[in-house]
Amino acid sequence: MPQCIQEEALRAMIEGGAVREVPVSRNEEKWTLALRLGGTGSRWLPVRSRREELRTWASLTAVGRFVESAGIATFQVEI
Repeated sequence: MPQCIQEEALRAMIEGGAVREVPVSRNEEKWTLALRLGGTGSRWLPVRSRREELRTWASLTAVGRFVESAGIATFQVEI
């Protein structure tokens, strides 16, 4: 798996205003979340949890609740 960002680090980056874009995409039957810290030349960093290499959610509603609790104001859904 490419470089990822853990949930705790994600929250710190959001508080610091470093997060630029947050796309949510569907990966088979699950939803995933990534983020871009810099400008257009920076890489996407998928979100991981302590137990999972790639953090997934069962529904878009669950992703929305996580995003809201993390303090993310806007995100894009890629279907």
